[in-house]
Amino acid sequence: MVSGMNAPASRKGAATRDQILDAAETAVLAKGFAGTSIDELIAAVGITKSGFFYHFKDKGALAKALLERYIAREDALFDDLFSRADELNEDPLHGFLVGLKMLSELLADLPTGHPGCLIAAYCYQDRLFDREVRALNTRATLGWRRRFRDRLDRIAARYPLRADVDLDDVADMLLVVADGGIILSKAVGETSLLPRQILLYRDYLRHLFQA
Repeated sequence: MVSGMNAPASRKGAATRDQILDAAETAVLAKGFAGTSIDELIAAVGITKSGFFYHFKDKGALAKALLERYIAREDALFDDLFSRADELNEDPLHGFLVGLKMLSELLADLPTGHPGCLIAAYCYQDRLFDREVRALNTRATLGWRRRFRDRLDRIAARYPLRADVDLDDVADMLLVVADGGIILSKAVGETSLLPRQILLYRDYLRHLFQA
């Protein structure tokens, strides 16, 4: 009985926490973590300051939770895209190329372009964060390197390379292209720029490996 009565309150609390995180992510991507205040977040969500501190003990705890959620969402997105691509292609190169095409199409469907990357935003203001948050940012970036390096290793086992390159660098290039594409698209106001950059990376891989 008690558990059943607490369930609606628990769901409401989780929803409020998500609303705070949503408001924080929008604000941080728009103007950075330093420019985002607790006061503006509680105003955006419609809660009291004590309501904010019920969910996050301080702004540092908010930073960690926000980054953890972002990383989990990005990992889930990559898992979904590339697992679907693998289902369509047993060949590792063609599967990766299909996954990149699907990623480009997903980015092209965003009506106002990509909102930004929290990983990059945290790097720009890394002195604002404690060691734990900075380490989390590093682990996420290296985790994505390993994710794509694993795919490149499987491709290289079947197809010879046309150039003497470090596959870690090639794996990192996808993140470099994505973050650079976000910056360029915002700077010139051209939402199609980021998906086009992803397709250029895709073409580079096609030419890098001797099919």
